[in-house]
Amino acid sequence: MAALTYPAIDPIIFEIGPFAVRWYGLAYVAGFIAGALVLRWLSRRWEAGLSDDDVVSALLWGAVGLLVGARVGYELFYGFDRLRADPLSFFRVWEGGMSFHGGLIGLIIVGLILAPRLGVSFLRLADMVAVGAPIGIFFGRIANFINAELWGRVTDVPWAMVFPGAGPLPRHPSQLYEAFLEGIVLFCVMLWLARRKRPDGFMLGVFMSLYAVARVTVEFFREPDPHIGFVVGSLTIGQLLTVPVLVAGVWLVVRARRRAPGDRAYSDTSER
Repeated sequence: MAALTYPAIDPIIFEIGPFAVRWYGLAYVAGFIAGALVLRWLSRRWEAGLSDDDVVSALLWGAVGLLVGARVGYELFYGFDRLRADPLSFFRVWEGGMSFHGGLIGLIIVGLILAPRLGVSFLRLADMVAVGAPIGIFFGRIANFINAELWGRVTDVPWAMVFPGAGPLPRHPSQLYEAFLEGIVLFCVMLWLARRKRPDGFMLGVFMSLYAVARVTVEFFREPDPHIGFVVGSLTIGQLLTVPVLVAGVWLVVRARRRAPGDRAYSDTSER
């Protein structure tokens, strides 16, 4: 069975004594910085009134919410048995284990607390953050590929790869599928929609809906977590966790569309 050569890249960029800089960590840093730049740009374009200090506050608190939420989410959704047997495993972050769904919940909690302090509605703040979110997802999935983790199912497609630690058979490079769909494609759609101000909650709803569609689709090509396997029939836990994201996203879009006609602030004249 033919396969492409996996481009083995050292997950560690460089080391200074016991300190190691990894591609995975750099992906988070790049995602946060890019998200902050998008937030700053949209705040001015949509006249949301956020100062540079507000953007920095959103960046710092958002990073805390995302990282804590992603870690807690992983331990609860994917590693609960390990956590129950060894509670200290929660703090061994260098062993990996982050969850998008947990990170999303963490960001929502922080946003609900932070938005009133910044003088902006939660949904407006979430809309601006949602536009830049695919950039972070893209970097994260590329880091997954470099780490040779979260690989795909066995296949005979011409672009299949044999991943280290995944056995001798070629597999879908599902990390790259997710980087393309959840990262590049989703960011292009969000950026196009962001050309003018939308009803509060619309951009967040679009992000959640399209992310959910992409995630559920790619999960059919991604190998289920070995310690969990398929949960219901041929569905994975990632797909089941994404269903509420899809439902909430569609609801937000419908809600925003219904509110838009009566609000002059969202007319086409707001485009600049």
